[in-house]
Amino acid sequence: MLSDYETLNLAIVDYVATITMNRPPVNAQNNLFRKELVNVVDALGDQSDVRAIIITGEGKAFSAGADLSERPTQDPGHYTAHNRKVRASFDCLIECPKPIIAALNGAAVGAGCVTALCCDIILASEKGFLQMTEVMVGLAGGVAHVRRHFNESDARLLIYTARRIYGPELLRMNVASACTAPDDLLVAANNIAADIVKASPSAIRAAKKSFQVTEGLSIYDGYRFEQSQTKALSTSDDTAEAMTAFREKRPPKFSD
Repeated sequence: MLSDYETLNLAIVDYVATITMNRPPVNAQNNLFRKELVNVVDALGDQSDVRAIIITGEGKAFSAGADLSERPTQDPGHYTAHNRKVRASFDCLIECPKPIIAALNGAAVGAGCVTALCCDIILASEKGFLQMTEVMVGLAGGVAHVRRHFNESDARLLIYTARRIYGPELLRMNVASACTAPDDLLVAANNIAADIVKASPSAIRAAKKSFQVTEGLSIYDGYRFEQSQTKALSTSDDTAEAMTAFREKRPPKFSD
């Protein structure tokens, strides 16, 4: 299935949606890209034929960040509206009820870096890298997202120096779950997505909701929220099928 989007390609196979950012030459993010990304992720979040999502880049770049030719002006309200659109393009990834796998095939710079960091699972090829270049162009941003994945020293290194952190180092820093040869990246991403697809869709949605809600909670409050999720799931059709399949020693067959 191919999309009608101008800046993205979309394919859905066996419950796995692959979004390929496709805005040559380096998949820079402009307002049209942000609008289309929000629209496609929101739609996939509601589609029963999608249980996992992969996002990657066409060509040699994942995404080289914001398109600087569309920087906001100082006209009243323009910067505020621009910031809202940028936030939405990140928030849609965090808030999507389906797990999203970032497959870093190349440069993920600035906004492209944050796009990857907003995904649930990060895989990197040996040529993929994260880089925050804001301080080199007189800007600041991304600290909150960087801090979620890097330890404090490495987060400051990334922000203050604009260094490129490549796949092998991302794996060593526990930012990426795997580092692969370039030709193996999408294979690895699809293997993980296939494992997600095998699980109960409602349980996966509940698990992602728990990651979202409990991030800022104490262990006491967070675990109680998770228990409320488990109680709600206990009466679901998915849970009934999972339990029956376990007893009958067969793979579960979850409804769409």
